[in-house]
Amino acid sequence: MAESGKKQKKEGGFTGQIGFVMAAAGSAVGVGNLWRFPYLAAKDGGGLFIVIYLVLALTFGFTLLTSDIAIGRRTQMSSVHAYGKMSPRWKFLGILTFIVPVLIMTYYAVIGGWITRYFVVYLTGEGKAAAADSYFTDFITNPGQSAAYAALFMLVTAVIVYNGVEKGIEKCSTVLMPVLLIMVIAIAIFALTLKNTDAEGVTRTGLQGLAVYLTPDLEGLTLSRFMQILLDAMSQIFFSLSVSMGIMITYGSYIGKDVDLNASVHQIEIIDALVALLAGTMIIPSIYAFEGIEGMKAGPSLMFVSLPKVFASMPGIGGVVGGLFFLMAGFAALTSCVSVLETVAANCMEILHTGRRSTTLVLTAVYTAASVIIALGYSLFYVEVPLPNGSIGQILDIMDYISNSFLMPFISFLSAILIGWVIGPDWIVEEMEYGGRRFGLKGLFRFMIRYIVPVIMLILFLQSMGILG
Repeated sequence: MAESGKKQKKEGGFTGQIGFVMAAAGSAVGVGNLWRFPYLAAKDGGGLFIVIYLVLALTFGFTLLTSDIAIGRRTQMSSVHAYGKMSPRWKFLGILTFIVPVLIMTYYAVIGGWITRYFVVYLTGEGKAAAADSYFTDFITNPGQSAAYAALFMLVTAVIVYNGVEKGIEKCSTVLMPVLLIMVIAIAIFALTLKNTDAEGVTRTGLQGLAVYLTPDLEGLTLSRFMQILLDAMSQIFFSLSVSMGIMITYGSYIGKDVDLNASVHQIEIIDALVALLAGTMIIPSIYAFEGIEGMKAGPSLMFVSLPKVFASMPGIGGVVGGLFFLMAGFAALTSCVSVLETVAANCMEILHTGRRSTTLVLTAVYTAASVIIALGYSLFYVEVPLPNGSIGQILDIMDYISNSFLMPFISFLSAILIGWVIGPDWIVEEMEYGGRRFGLKGLFRFMIRYIVPVIMLILFLQSMGILG
């Protein structure tokens, strides 16, 4: 007789703190760390952005991450039921939170498929082809290729989730995360050794690019520009740490009372910030050495358009470096995609009282089909839809906007109201101090969750709606 989803899920939790931290860090460390952080740092004043980011990570990020993990462990439920257990009148917040990973899962495997395609290209020695201006566009507009790679990445993700928390997610994360960290460090060190002389005889080095990356650029800084940098840094932390989408609540429900939540939160934040900072050290010096300041302004196309050009410019070793980079990016995307699918599966098991394997098989079929449809959004199902934030989006962009830009700030705002003003911050503090542990930052937590987080989340939400220009 099949066991209930809830029982089966809890019996297969993380074996200890290391497994939990590696899995949670794997969820937090995603594609956003590897391309979004370096792009924002280049755009927002280099060292100025980094300083603001680190300050916010220690305050704003700490508060949201602490809340989610403590909610999960105290309720021993995934998000769809956790908020209802906290306060029956706030059950709707659990439903809203559940919708976020449901939407994200429709397109994350598509992005993972893009990365997988580039890794295969470098693995087969065709890296120079990826440097062509039209290569990325040609690939995503090819219905057969884009759909096949999205489906492949989805199936690999499903296999890990199918095998459960301990044998699937924890085992995968404890292997991939250390490998990813080693690769990030190695490529970052290599980037600093780069030296290139362009056609005009100008020589630029990786170390000069590092200086551009780390030095605060205060030129032309106005209050308006500072506020934009502040919002960029907040949104990066917000999305990077996997908060307000139920993932950390679900992972929190898998850990025992013997795990030190205070240490875990700090360790996850340190790993996440370290990878982001090292990603900047990898990418910005490389781009600067071969393409100068202008190359650093590539924005979202940096990973799939600009970096392949840089790898092609590296005599003899570009193919190897490119292959290692996209292998590392694939690891980051996989650990994050696994956490999203696990969150959807965990909630479905609690709602429907089904087992892990049957639930995962059904979700695999649903999301493989969804991934293929999203992948075809650049060819057969191409659309251009104006979004409230002023951008024009295809199907993937629409899903990303609804989940990340609209729902997540709104959920964080409501969660801060619930914790700060309805049940009180001490509900979280008590869980952090369980077993006599010391929660040294509880004063900061109380202040942030009541006064700062609601205001910041409201500003981000209004900005995403186009109300704050």
